[in-house]
Amino acid sequence: MACLMFTSALYLQLYSTEWIHLSYGLVFKRFQIWRLITNFFFLGQFSFPFAMNLFIILKYGVSLERGPFDKRTADYVWMLIFGALSLLVMAAVPFLYTPFMGTSLVFMIVYVWGREFANERINSIWPGLTEGLPLKPCILGMVVGHLYYFLTVLYPLSGGKYAFKTPLWVHKVVAFWGEGTQFNAPVQRDPFAGVSFRGRSYRLNGSTRTSTRTNTSEQQPNPAAGDPFRGRSYRLSGH
Repeated sequence: MACLMFTSALYLQLYSTEWIHLSYGLVFKRFQIWRLITNFFFLGQFSFPFAMNLFIILKYGVSLERGPFDKRTADYVWMLIFGALSLLVMAAVPFLYTPFMGTSLVFMIVYVWGREFANERINSIWPGLTEGLPLKPCILGMVVGHLYYFLTVLYPLSGGKYAFKTPLWVHKVVAFWGEGTQFNAPVQRDPFAGVSFRGRSYRLNGSTRTSTRTNTSEQQPNPAAGDPFRGRSYRLSGH
């Protein structure tokens, strides 16, 4: 949705790409910190490559969220944050620099999806590469996707120690906003996240309606219910 809003605003000439592209010179000299974030939300103007990027997000991103990352919202958010930070580090190398890295993040999602669903076909994305999508951002995204998959799956399976855990602050952000769920989360989700009014309401006839606040112990499921095995797993899906 944010990517569509950025492109729509550009189409309406509400801003210029010069305001949002990644420039480390402007970041460090003029403290335009927003460029470290905004460059990921621009996928180009309305075109076939732009449509292909949105298609990849809707199809493969949602498939990951509902598949390997089901009930693991914080881990999914951390994967995207790790990908963005890795791409920012790579962009510091002049040869690897690109002003907008949204496409790279999209192809990171494609790579991780391809590793988790190795038997599925992804041929539908390749026409986008020949219709205007630059190759360098796509390759950088796949490199970052492989790095993430290596640290979370391949290295632990080869006998290495699994140390790539989702930071606590990511769990806190997800719990604060109340979006998605996370098994075995170190923090509890706020049961009133997203509730703008929690007070007592009154009907027109003068009777009192019960408060929206309920017993949180009744709403929170038992994390061990229906989960006979809660040991360590190195697959993204947790199985």
